[in-house]
Amino acid sequence: MTKMPTFYISHGGGPWPWVPQLRAIFKNLEASFVQMEEDLPERPKAVVMISGHWEADQVRVMSSDAPTMEYDYSGFPPETYQIRYGAPGDPALAERIIGLLAGAGISTTPDPTQGYDHGTFVPMQIMYPDADVPLIQVSMLSSYDPAKHFEIGRALAPLRDEGVLIIGSGLSYHNMSKMNPAAKVPSAGFDAWLGETLAKAPEARTADLLNWESAPYARECHVKEDHWVPIYVAVGAAEQATATRVYHETDLLGGITASSYRFD
Repeated sequence: MTKMPTFYISHGGGPWPWVPQLRAIFKNLEASFVQMEEDLPERPKAVVMISGHWEADQVRVMSSDAPTMEYDYSGFPPETYQIRYGAPGDPALAERIIGLLAGAGISTTPDPTQGYDHGTFVPMQIMYPDADVPLIQVSMLSSYDPAKHFEIGRALAPLRDEGVLIIGSGLSYHNMSKMNPAAKVPSAGFDAWLGETLAKAPEARTADLLNWESAPYARECHVKEDHWVPIYVAVGAAEQATATRVYHETDLLGGITASSYRFD
């Protein structure tokens, strides 16, 4: 099969595709997800998602053949707690992932109970609304250690040659106390650094990403780096690849600059 790219995406806020007012706000992000799918070299055999909404002390791999749902948000309309994204799991792929991680010395545990969180089912609803592509999640480490997440990505890299699409799902800006015009300066500064960093040669890019806290406004943009860490898996799985920006917005929610990238 053709080698698949990897992605680091901004996934937006809560269950926005099911809330008309929010869907209008995230219309550009929605268009980017549609374009992402259209630009793939072929239909993926499966999707592996590393979401900013699932972390554990040890890497966990979703292993159910029919994962449930995780409604990991609050304050939304009642119907958004009845959403069902019915993509099948892939136990055989889960075993393959566990083997790859074990081969890299990364302790991993299968998780038959974890459900799809909104960092996963939101972009997948737009990309594959028929829920007909097998989908599994791999957890982040709760340590958020950049180097260890690079290692996870490197271990998963062979999946790209097996028709598997790897997506790191977070937000390039994620400060919940400043999801408003106060984000304008810090999000723009950090986003500019991110674009410059991802344009560098692989070795320099990796070094700068590992040293991310020295970036302009780094800790103001990511007080907690749960939505930042998925980028390390996406880049680690395509470490020699070119980065291409596939989504960019400068006035989201009144001032946020946000981006998504493809690596291939």
